[in-house]
Amino acid sequence: MDCDERAGGRAVGRGVVVTGAGRGIGAAMARAFAAEGARLVLADVDGAAVTSVARELGAVAVPGDAASEDGVRTLVSRAREELGEVDVYCANAGVAEHGGPEAPEDAWTRSWEVNVMAHVRAARELLPGWLERGRGHLLVTASAAGLLTNLGSAPYSVTKHGAVAFAEWVRATYRHRGVSAQALCPQGVRTALLDDAGPAGQALLGAGAIEPEDVAATVLEALTDGRFLILPHPEVAEYYRRRATETDRWLGGMNKLQRGLEEAVGATGGSLGP
Repeated sequence: MDCDERAGGRAVGRGVVVTGAGRGIGAAMARAFAAEGARLVLADVDGAAVTSVARELGAVAVPGDAASEDGVRTLVSRAREELGEVDVYCANAGVAEHGGPEAPEDAWTRSWEVNVMAHVRAARELLPGWLERGRGHLLVTASAAGLLTNLGSAPYSVTKHGAVAFAEWVRATYRHRGVSAQALCPQGVRTALLDDAGPAGQALLGAGAIEPEDVAATVLEALTDGRFLILPHPEVAEYYRRRATETDRWLGGMNKLQRGLEEAVGATGGSLGP
């Protein structure tokens, strides 16, 4: 599946890797790919969860860390053993750490490793083979926070911006050689990440949250037409436009939202930001 205009988006027989596939968006994408006839290798740090999903789908589970150098190298090597070659690599695993500059150093490091370097390391392993074959596809699960921001979570916002930037770089650099990339940027999705977001996260994203299966359906549509930004929440496109063209006004609106959240969350005894 080249996943550009020539590919047609068909997954039959294609070799697909999905990280963070034990639950949430990753598991939903795995099920959607399986329904389309893909051959799957699934990874997650939660070995029991990913093994259960793999058993359900007749896929191969590779429990472990899909962010570290050794973990990514092991995953790609195992995927090649099982699939012959990786046609689509869905770098879906992510972490959401709360706070601002005062967030612990390890929270910033973990965010950088999982939300950015996991994608870089996957590309490092995959690109030589993809360029030789003249086809390959990297799907990066970023977030609307990577196009906008996520109030209350600087590590998440900063690293998701990095994830989008890396996917852009891959697409701009290699597309003429048959290698493409897309960035998946949802807002609220009913997953464990949203459950862990606390009162602020629920206030920001809860009302418009969608199901992981809705995200997976949008992914399959986007793989067919090749669009770079995959936006399960269509309104994000307009927010992104305003951020780019009316930056000061947009930032003023975000600060107003921040102040409203501080009042609302404070009234419930919660906390938002430092």
